[in-house]
Amino acid sequence: MARVLIVDDAAFMRTKIRLTLEKAGHEIAGEAENGLEGVAKYFEIKPDVVTMDITMPVMNGLEALKEIKKADKNARVLMISAMGQEGIVREAVMYGAKTFIVKPFTDERLIQTVEKMLSL
Repeated sequence: MARVLIVDDAAFMRTKIRLTLEKAGHEIAGEAENGLEGVAKYFEIKPDVVTMDITMPVMNGLEALKEIKKADKNARVLMISAMGQEGIVREAVMYGAKTFIVKPFTDERLIQTVEKMLSL
């Protein structure tokens, strides 16, 4: 079981991720609607895994990833991107994201990816 922080500006997407991961037995430790809030919550709750959207207001997912990794090189961050953001995703992996999935994704893909990250 993982303690997960969900960072996404779309409420429906946070709900989808939360319900999917809770159904698989994971605990949602917190949610944030932009990167700045996500970074603050990361250090407040120290989750096992972060799901991070890329395109968000205030601070995007790439900037938030950099901030988290600068302070915690062991952070497990799963980037979630929309179709057509492959270049940004490659950049995210370069900055330390463990892996990524592309929207729309299946529940099984999300669960398998989070569980795989726990062993990294």
